[in-house]
Amino acid sequence: MKPASGRSHSGTSRDRWLLSYADFMTLLFALFTTLYAMSRVDDGKYLKVAAGLHDALNPKDSVPLKAGVLPGGQALMVQDQNNARSMIERDMAEELRSGRVELLEDARGLVLSIPEASAFAPGSADLSDVAKEAVTRLANSIRETSSGLLIEGHTDDTPMHSVRFASNWELSTARAIAVVQWLVEHDQFPPSRLSAAGYGEYRPRVPNETPQTRARNRRVDIVIQNTQKR
Repeated sequence: MKPASGRSHSGTSRDRWLLSYADFMTLLFALFTTLYAMSRVDDGKYLKVAAGLHDALNPKDSVPLKAGVLPGGQALMVQDQNNARSMIERDMAEELRSGRVELLEDARGLVLSIPEASAFAPGSADLSDVAKEAVTRLANSIRETSSGLLIEGHTDDTPMHSVRFASNWELSTARAIAVVQWLVEHDQFPPSRLSAAGYGEYRPRVPNETPQTRARNRRVDIVIQNTQKR
């Protein structure tokens, strides 16, 4: 009986490597399945695959993934910039068509530009009704995304001084803050997703050479930031 017992123990030791090999092959299969899925599915399906893989590889000590969130709390974009553009173009079609606002794009993301003529009286930081409506439409269009908003105030290079504002710096900053206040107080937009800056005349869109170009530079830009760049 002793020789038989020895052979059984030896056979068990020799076969133990099969368990590790099977685990390794399972992980490889999961990896290639995920890579294949990422190349062919949309964001919603990707999140399901990512959540399943995360839970499978971390069954005990991990926090389950929630929709739209990766391990470590990094927010995923609910939709890409193309989808955001489509929503804004749909919801703000009238404003875009009339020229009351302009939709642009740069490395930071989409930029909704509101000219002074649509937003403020000269030398004022009080939002017009037209601007309030445009800002509210934008907030509703992108509320469900994870994008932050950077509100920028810009002026032309004409020096200004008034009882309320001593310079273009102060005027441009006050205008950006006015948009932030409207978003927070009226639209209940999350303050954590907002920031404001005033650039005065120092970031013109076009050279300040004519009344028309100066009018283009007097604006408030709302930058819908590309989440991956934040």
